[in-house]
Parts: sequence; structure tokens; C-alpha cells
Amino acid sequence: MNEARVSDVIIIGGSYAGLSAAMALGRSMRSVLIFDSDNPCNKPTPAAHNLLGHDGCSPAELNKISREQVLKYPTVSLRRDLVTDVIQSDGIFEVETSPGLKYRARKILFATGISDEMPDIAGFSDCWGISVLHCPYCHGYEIKGEKTAIIASGNTAFEFAEMISHWTSNLTVLTNGPANFSEEQSLALEQNDINVIETTIDRLEHEKGHLKCVVFTDGAQLEVNAAYARPFMKQQCDLPERMGCEFHSIHIKVDHNQTTSIAGVSAAGDNCSALRSLSNAIAAGGTAGAFINKELIHETFCKDANRMLSHT
Repeated sequence: MNEARVSDVIIIGGSYAGLSAAMALGRSMRSVLIFDSDNPCNKPTPAAHNLLGHDGCSPAELNKISREQVLKYPTVSLRRDLVTDVIQSDGIFEVETSPGLKYRARKILFATGISDEMPDIAGFSDCWGISVLHCPYCHGYEIKGEKTAIIASGNTAFEFAEMISHWTSNLTVLTNGPANFSEEQSLALEQNDINVIETTIDRLEHEKGHLKCVVFTDGAQLEVNAAYARPFMKQQCDLPERMGCEFHSIHIKVDHNQTTSIAGVSAAGDNCSALRSLSNAIAAGGTAGAFINKELIHETFCKDANRMLSHT
């Protein structure tokens, strides 16, 4: 054991939710260890939008500023290590990292995010976060009115098409195979002049991640400047599942305090919410930090009284 002392909180994940929680806890004079492997899901994105006070700031710069501000609090520290295991024993959590070092804390916060599994389409991953996008609120304004594709099928494609039609009328749905629309959905797409192409996609032609055209397996091409897609998502970290946290679909189940089904374990950010935005992650992290501190205060405040009552 490299550290004998027990920290108040260990935060696994040092992006926006984790840093927001760390700030609330640091301002509450809590000893906090943040572990981060430096692999945020928005790493390739050139600019963050729809974030009040920081609209257009690059995620890297925003993360740098946030870390500098959080680490000014003397009780907060950050280690760039990958956490490989968390074990609970006698009300204390033991965390092991990839170098084999172990740390202990009274509370754990998972701010580990969601990872996107890129489809097997050449050029897709190169464009992801730059011109192949997941959210119109994060990126839609910058490409409003542009030639845009929806790469999806079925209900996902229809919901995307309905939403994105507000940002551009120059819209084509690429189902990359059978469309799988209901009769009502097909009629609505037709009435809104949204063309559907079912031909399989071969590749995305681009220039440094900026989409130029979609090339199909039959040799046809579609000129577009941007596309929306929703790749398969999974938890970036499997530790909450291994610990036995309850899940709702792919997300960790939490209450309004960001508390999981396991006492002493909280979660915040993309890993427990379908709302994938910086503002939501920051808000969730702040909530988690405040309620973790409240719980720690309560445990200390009532400790002697509970012990006395247990002996009467």
C-alpha cells in the first residue's frame, strides 16, 4: 500500500463531471484524489459549443483551464493513471491503478464517461467529432443550411431526420442497407423532401476530417459537408458493472443526488445520462460533489451519537 491515509473521495475520471465534483469537494476542504487516463470522448472535437461562458473554446483548452482551477485547492490532487480495480471492505474503498499502486477512500465517484464504437466505414472515425457529429445542439449552428446526411436507419434515422430538418432543409438519410421505416415515417420523410438512400456505404471522402462526399459500394457519390450519426455506445469503464452497480440500459442507474445502487458510490456525466453535453456533465458533477460532501458531514456529525445508541 503506497498511501496509508484514507482520502475522503477518489474520483475516477478527470474530465468535466469529475473536475466539477472535485471543485465542489475541494471548496468543502475534502481530500480528493482524481485519477484520469486522458481519453475524453470529445478529444477529436475542435471546438465545444452550447456552453455558457466558453462557447467555441476547444475541449483541450477548456480542460486545461478547469484542471488548473480545481488543482489550486490544496486538498485536491490528480494522478494520470488508469484505475484497474475497486474493492470495498469495512466501509472503505481500495483502488488499484495500472502501475499496481493502491489507494483508499471513504467514497468513490465514477465520472468515466461513454465510449463510441466506430462503424466499419472507411473515413468515419477520421471525421468523428469534426464533420460527422452526434448532437445538433453542440454542432448544428456551425453547419446550418449545409448539405447534410443522416447515417442511420429505422427509428433512429427518422428521429434524427426530424430533428436536423430544423437546422437544414438540404438533408439526405443514408440507411446503409434496408431502410426499415414504417409507412407513416416514409410518408413524413417524403413530404419533407428528405431523400432516403439504402445503398451500402463504402467510404467517406474527407480532408483532414472535413467531409466532402459519401461514396457507395455501387460507385455512386453524394456530396455532403456534414453528417449526423449515432454509433454504438458502451461504458468506457467496466468497474461499476464489476462492482454490481445497477444499470438502466447502458447507463449507470443513479438517483437525483447522483448516488448509485451501492452505498458510498456515485456516478456523474455521460456514464449515467443520455444527455451528452458539457453543461449536463458539469451540472451532474457539481451535484455529486455537493451530496457526497453532505453525506460525509452527516456521517461525522452523527458518528458518536450512533455509537452511543448502539450500546444502549
